[in-house]
Amino acid sequence: MSQDRTAVRERAEAVLRRLAGDHARLREDQWRAIEALVVDQRRVLCVQRTGWGKSAVYFVATALLREHGEHGPTVIVSPLLALMRNQVESAARAGIQARTINSANLDEWDEITDEIRAGAVDVLLISPERLNNPDFRDTVLPKLAATTGLLVVDEAHCVSDWGHDFRPDYRRLRTFLGDLPERTPVLATTATANARVTTDVAEQLSTGDGSDALVLRGTLDRESLRLGVLDLPGPAHRLAWLADHLDGLPGSGIIYTLTVAAATETAEFLRARGWSVASYTGQAEDADRRAAEQDLLDNKIKALVATSALGMGFDKPDLGFVVHLGAPPSPIAYYQQVGRAGRAVDHAEVLLLPGVEDAAIWRYFASLAFPPEEQVRAVLAALPTDRPMSTQALEPVVDLRRARLELMLKVLDVDGAVRRVRGGWLATGEPWVYDEPRLRRVAQARTAEQQAMLQYASTPGCRLRYLRECLDDAGAGDCGRCDNCAGALFTAEVSDAALTAAQTFLGRPGVEVGPKKLWPTGLAAVGVPLKGRIPPAEQALPGRAVGRLSDLGWGGRLRGLVGPEAPDGPVPDDVVAAAVEVLKAWAHGDDPWPRRPAGVVAVGSRSHPELVDSLAARIAAVGRLPLLGRVVPTGPVGAGGPRGNSAQRVRTLHDAFTVPADLADAVGGLAGPVLLVDDLVDSGWTMTMVTRLLRRAGAPDVLPLALALAG
Repeated sequence: MSQDRTAVRERAEAVLRRLAGDHARLREDQWRAIEALVVDQRRVLCVQRTGWGKSAVYFVATALLREHGEHGPTVIVSPLLALMRNQVESAARAGIQARTINSANLDEWDEITDEIRAGAVDVLLISPERLNNPDFRDTVLPKLAATTGLLVVDEAHCVSDWGHDFRPDYRRLRTFLGDLPERTPVLATTATANARVTTDVAEQLSTGDGSDALVLRGTLDRESLRLGVLDLPGPAHRLAWLADHLDGLPGSGIIYTLTVAAATETAEFLRARGWSVASYTGQAEDADRRAAEQDLLDNKIKALVATSALGMGFDKPDLGFVVHLGAPPSPIAYYQQVGRAGRAVDHAEVLLLPGVEDAAIWRYFASLAFPPEEQVRAVLAALPTDRPMSTQALEPVVDLRRARLELMLKVLDVDGAVRRVRGGWLATGEPWVYDEPRLRRVAQARTAEQQAMLQYASTPGCRLRYLRECLDDAGAGDCGRCDNCAGALFTAEVSDAALTAAQTFLGRPGVEVGPKKLWPTGLAAVGVPLKGRIPPAEQALPGRAVGRLSDLGWGGRLRGLVGPEAPDGPVPDDVVAAAVEVLKAWAHGDDPWPRRPAGVVAVGSRSHPELVDSLAARIAAVGRLPLLGRVVPTGPVGAGGPRGNSAQRVRTLHDAFTVPADLADAVGGLAGPVLLVDDLVDSGWTMTMVTRLLRRAGAPDVLPLALALAG
């Protein structure tokens, strides 16, 4: 039945006024999207800047489609719980009943399902991860797809592996799209997609009958943002600059860091300097993250110091500034994060404070990309077709960290090579091709993006124009506002007091190294007779390291000593002094060692033997302790690089060290703990296995001490 487009627009404007106020009016592209969805029942991809009003499009379209009860609920696939909470509240203002199904409300699922069947739910928000939950995928998703009135894919750039934030769970949308009734409208939205990603997403949205998606791509100009870059000498200067200049930044805002450790350290330092700030990372409890978000929304704090875990989904229209301590690995990711600011204010400050360590952090995250073909084939060969294997059971089979293994399995699931079921994964037996050329091109694109981000920091031209051109915005022009267009607003000066405080803060050595208490699962399958709980009589006590490799303070110094490319040599004096400070604080702190160490033992190292031996000798001399010797590596420990997951590391390390007879006699006669010295604690399994040998040789206890803790 044809509809009067003028009448539809009038109804759309009325819904918008309920949603956004009496003076709200639809932008022309907003109306074009609504018209395509409601009148033409098409598939639409909106690539529009943050704050353009993409949520208004799907809420208005939902209200119009639901007016006469002829259409089922709108299903919104949304990446973050924070966005879901905001969307439910926004929908209520327009008289739209929205519910969400996610990991935080499992007890409400049955009630919500009943409401959907009764037609009482207008909008259902689900996470992309939920699409691949076996029970949801097999029992809920088919019925949901058959009754969906409108499908919305928020942050649609996650669908494309060309995008900066590809998420394999989004690939399950292919199944959802294929199960939709004919002519069901679909809206995909994103603010961060260049031409390649836009084309890829549009192709995935296209229907089997050849109908192309309508692509509505708008300008990416952000008139409220003033962009700048400050090149400061190092981490201490960057922290000092923040402490000195936060009051010059408008309103409240976000300080982004590249690592969890940096977010935690920055927040701690700023609080010590009198600033009201909170940290936000993916490792924090959900309740703590929600409280931090709300404090920023209510302007109770000056800044939220966050990793990229605070990205998509956080909506504070009056956010006054975004500062980056370290650059994200692509201009597209940077544009997305700075787009959080200045949505409902005339002026917002955006500053990048790059660091020399940025590239090393990018390389680490790039190393987590899709694995080589031989590792994928090993998993496919190990998976049965008739009984599921858990991820933990697969770890002894393939040398991959769990997060990377799970990502690989999700991709294989979408490709049809494996299937996730209750209890684990099954092989399907379907033929599968490793698309190495495409993976290589994606890796090359990532490298090009990193280079582009380096060039952003040094470009003499307009910074906003540079970002818009990286996102293929054809209308990009000079903004007239950034530091290159209009002159720098902020200087790089820091006060002596703030700099001294930052240097003292970052110079504090010492982080705890927790002992392992459980063996990885599945070791028996690879011939290692260890399982369950590690006996207390074979465990280490809590240990210490000088610092983390990701620390703002000690990280750079330690990477130069224990990194894979670092040359071997005697331990430097300043590092010895730091280790001594750690031992003093450890002996007299809140959780001191139970008894003074009675001797020092080195872990035999193949990569940095002189470094470890000299550290053990210097510590023994300062502490007037006997240097008892070293635990000797007997096999190719570390050959081919560090092991990827716990099961692989234990398999490699089992029987790979020996305690010489004279060392066994020495530790067996001690009255106090052994101080066990190593260069790097990565997974913690080397310390665990060597501790087990020393304890079995008679050592009363073992206190691990390392230069660096990975992470």
